[in-house]
Amino acid sequence: MSTDFAAALLRAPRPMIMEVKCQDADGRELLGGRTVAEIVAGYEAAGAPCVSVVTGRWFGGTERLLAEVASLTSLPLLRKDFVTNRGQLRRSRELGASAVLLTARLLAAGTLERLTGQALELGLTPFVEVAGAAEAAAVRYGEDCVVAVNNKDIATGERGAGDLARSPALLPAVRGTGTRCAVSASGIDGPRTAAGLLGAGFDGLLIGTGLLTAGSLTEWVADFDRARVGGPGR
Repeated sequence: MSTDFAAALLRAPRPMIMEVKCQDADGRELLGGRTVAEIVAGYEAAGAPCVSVVTGRWFGGTERLLAEVASLTSLPLLRKDFVTNRGQLRRSRELGASAVLLTARLLAAGTLERLTGQALELGLTPFVEVAGAAEAAAVRYGEDCVVAVNNKDIATGERGAGDLARSPALLPAVRGTGTRCAVSASGIDGPRTAAGLLGAGFDGLLIGTGLLTAGSLTEWVADFDRARVGGPGR
């Protein structure tokens, strides 16, 4: 991998990319009166190996949010936004990102390949998000990418519950890309679901709203640990 983002996730006892975002797809505020610094500190205390930062304006994000998180932690950061050009890749690196989201559904196959290569040239890990087998088949340089199944539908603005059957159904196609780091992302509704996805063979998870709305992050991760012990092996 070109950066330590995937390596950090793969070696973590709790392989969860914990997400900072200001609001959900329905516009519900998620910070709950907490500062970004408090959220990041909580994630570090919970053993997050990596942090995702949503800079897309439809989730209330800005580039300033990424810069702020980068100033607060040395953990590898994923920039989540609709990235479509090299300039955005460079800017992501300048702001402190280690990885950048590339959404296969929004990019022509040739554009996805070009951006993946450019991200690698800049020292960024491509975090390629797919929602179908054809999208997974379009992934190039898969051995150098994190490939993630999005359990939600971007066509509907990721509103509503996720399709949690999508991840296990697409895992063989994701493995077919050659990636060493397969991730299930979005719509993960609780610790037992999270543990089950790891038990099904995923290397990591990306969780945002579920953690930000948890009554206690400490209890959430403790329940996750218990569910992993009681469930099938990875």
